[in-house]
Amino acid sequence: MRIDIITVLPELLKSPFEASILKRAIDADLVEVHFHNLRDYTTGNYKSVDDYQFGGGAGMVMLIEPIDKCISGLKAERDYDDVIYMTPDGETLNQGIANTLSLKENIIILCGHYKGVDQRVRDMFVTKEISIGDYVLSGGELGAAVLCDSIIRLIPGVLGNETSALTDSFQDNLLAPPIYTRPREYKGHNVPEILFSGNFPKIEKWREDQAYQRTKDRRPDLLED
Repeated sequence: MRIDIITVLPELLKSPFEASILKRAIDADLVEVHFHNLRDYTTGNYKSVDDYQFGGGAGMVMLIEPIDKCISGLKAERDYDDVIYMTPDGETLNQGIANTLSLKENIIILCGHYKGVDQRVRDMFVTKEISIGDYVLSGGELGAAVLCDSIIRLIPGVLGNETSALTDSFQDNLLAPPIYTRPREYKGHNVPEILFSGNFPKIEKWREDQAYQRTKDRRPDLLED
C-alpha cells in the first residue's frame, strides 16, 4: 500500500511514522508513506497556499492551484483508489471505513487548513471526505495520522498476531471484553476464575457475553445497527 499525504505542515506529521508499529510497517516495506509539502507547488516568493474568501468573512481559504498541481502530478505517476480530504464535515471515521481502506493499493490524503479548501477542490478531486469526530482542529494533519494508524495496523504482517485486530472493539459492532494479565490477584482484585479453566469454548462464550454487556452499558447505539 502507498499513502501520499498532502499538507502545509509535513513536520507536524512525520513523528508518528518514525516510531512503533507504523515505523516497523514502513521498514518492512508493507506500506509506503510519502509527505508532500503544498508550498512546493506554489509560485512567488511568499509560497502562499491561501487567500481571502470571496464574499467576505473571517478565515483564509486554501488555493486550488497548488492542490491541483500536486494531485495531478501524483496521478500522472500512478492510479489512486481514493483521494481523501480530512474535514470536520466528512463521514465520521469508524472501524468499517478503516477495514475498507486497508484493502486499497494507493490513496491520497489531503489535509485541510485555515478555513478549509476551495470548494472546487472537493468537487474536482476528492472522492471521500473523513472526519475523526465532531470537533475542529487547527489542521487535518493530526486527523490524517489517526486515519493512517487505523489503516496500517490492519495490513497483513503489521501486527505480530494478525488475529489481534479481528478482536478489537467495533470489528463486530461490539466493544472488546475485559482483559487481564499477571498477577492473578492484586490488592483484593481477582481475575475471573473462568479464564483459568482451560475450557476455551466456555472462555470464548464468557468473552462474548462480556463484550455484549459492555456494549449494552456503554454504547447501546452499536447494538441498534
